[in-house]
Amino acid sequence: MPSLIQFRRDGRLVAATLALCALCAFLAGCSRPAEPWRLTDVSGHLPDLSFSLVDDDGRAANGESFAGHATLVYFGYTHCPDVCPETMARLMQVLQQIGADANRARIVFITVDPARDTPAALHTYVRAFDAQHAVGLTGSDRAIASLAKRYRVAYQMEKRDANGTYEVTHSSAVYIFDAQGRARLLATDNDSIDAIAHDLRRVIETAKS
Repeated sequence: MPSLIQFRRDGRLVAATLALCALCAFLAGCSRPAEPWRLTDVSGHLPDLSFSLVDDDGRAANGESFAGHATLVYFGYTHCPDVCPETMARLMQVLQQIGADANRARIVFITVDPARDTPAALHTYVRAFDAQHAVGLTGSDRAIASLAKRYRVAYQMEKRDANGTYEVTHSSAVYIFDAQGRARLLATDNDSIDAIAHDLRRVIETAKS
């Protein structure tokens, strides 16, 4: 027959086990899965922000030039009749939505038409949208082609008209990198301004913590 001491020992063991189970249940109830991103999560699927180009002030620029900022990268060109200005306008609204956090973000407009988009042309174009947060980048045909391939951006020069004017067909996604230059998110035309602002704020807040 079990002794009183044995009952006491077993009772303490049972009590301790029940307490541990209760704690585990409590923690399980408190711990929730991470909130899903509203944009496409590309973490670990695209390379870090890395390039060697020229900014719209004519200075050398690379990925480290934007260290410490969440960077929204868009490939376009200044003669674009519709998609590029529409995208830039959307990104301006995104920055307005995140308020003071906009100072921790940069919009990088990389031309896919370096023949026409000189640093001066890019300067006029991007600064017309935002002189504080937007930067234009250009480079040689080879440098642009290499960078586009790195991030799976497609573009193609269309046939020139009688005046020598041409358009450039190109991808329209926006790549979002965190403050360490890591690719985090991909935004498309189908993503709302609210969704982009929400996820961009999360990327910025993560860098603060």
